[in-house]
Amino acid sequence: MRFSQIPRSIRQLSTHVLAIFLGVLLTVSTLQVLPSQAEPAPNPVSSNSSLQLIAQRQSPATAAIGSSSFVTAAVNRVGSAVVRIDIERTITRRVDPMFDDPFFRRFFGDSLPQRLPSEQLRGLGSGFIIDKSGLVLTNAHVVDKADKVTVRLKDGRSFEGKVQGVDEVTDLAVVKINAGGNLPTAPLGSSSNVQVGDWAIAVGNPLGFDNTVTLGIVSTLRRSSAQVGLLDKRLEFIQTDAAINPGNSGGPLLNDRGEVIGINTAIRADAMGIGFAIPIDKAKAIAFQLERGGKVAHPYLGVQMLTLTADAARQNNNDPNSPMKVAEVNGVLVMRVLPNSPAAAAGMRLGDVIVQIDGQSVTTAEQLQNIVEDSRLGQTLQVKVQRGNQTQLLSVRTAELQNASS
Repeated sequence: MRFSQIPRSIRQLSTHVLAIFLGVLLTVSTLQVLPSQAEPAPNPVSSNSSLQLIAQRQSPATAAIGSSSFVTAAVNRVGSAVVRIDIERTITRRVDPMFDDPFFRRFFGDSLPQRLPSEQLRGLGSGFIIDKSGLVLTNAHVVDKADKVTVRLKDGRSFEGKVQGVDEVTDLAVVKINAGGNLPTAPLGSSSNVQVGDWAIAVGNPLGFDNTVTLGIVSTLRRSSAQVGLLDKRLEFIQTDAAINPGNSGGPLLNDRGEVIGINTAIRADAMGIGFAIPIDKAKAIAFQLERGGKVAHPYLGVQMLTLTADAARQNNNDPNSPMKVAEVNGVLVMRVLPNSPAAAAGMRLGDVIVQIDGQSVTTAEQLQNIVEDSRLGQTLQVKVQRGNQTQLLSVRTAELQNASS
């Protein structure tokens, strides 16, 4: 059949299909002849072109594709201020307590040792210089009970470090080195401006691999120490997926401008791609006290607590095997009252539900802990609790946290 003999409607359809097909071919051909990134074509556009304006507005993610990324710029800005911290600690272990049993002593007498030979332990972590005079900020657990602290700079110099101050509750420590001054310092940013999805750059010495950089994002904010599993801390962490490994502890977490927004401090052994950093604003608030060797005071009530919702309380009360009945309200359930604590002195009891402090409603354990942390030592707090069907108002005078659990 000749083309002229094909019905007109079909001929028109064929013509449209052919046009589309040719358009696709032209598009593919155009894409194929575009120059690759490795071989850029000459730019015939004037210097005032819209293309240049677009290039000037590149986001950090777009800039990262170029030869010098925002990560490179950030690390170059702070890298020389990041240090490696080596510690040595001598421990002496006692023999197994069973050898103190009179039976063993009767047969072996004084030949049984009282203590085992001393053992030398070594560890490492990271830190960063916050003052030209030689002040280094790091984690408390990095320098915990260290007999000797050695601070190694990126340029290869090593200095003996003196631990100026330690605060175990916030896991922060300040170490001083005498390096003649004029040391590079890390620019401190503000963690209050950090948002979920922001770039996060971790710098440190993981597993002894010095000067290691990893990149990720801020995964979430205000992750409580209880959620992380650090029940003896009072912190709300920045969570990041930037790789953090043993040895990163104490090193900086940076934003895309190379400013410190956090201190890498913890990882979950049962997780991958989850790390935690202490917000830098928290560290700045107490670093001056630690520098002077001062002790950071933390008020406490003396309770172990759990966030309670009305639904959870109702389910508990409907369970015939539940050990106790609780008020069906939103608040903070008292799971334990520590002996000789302010809460015990005020008459707080197991099963009380704290619903208000000094007129401020509380619905989560983290919220209550923050209120207490921000109070003063010796301050009397009016705590409203729901005890069964009754409401009680207790006057609790805060005391200094020593080895209490909360």
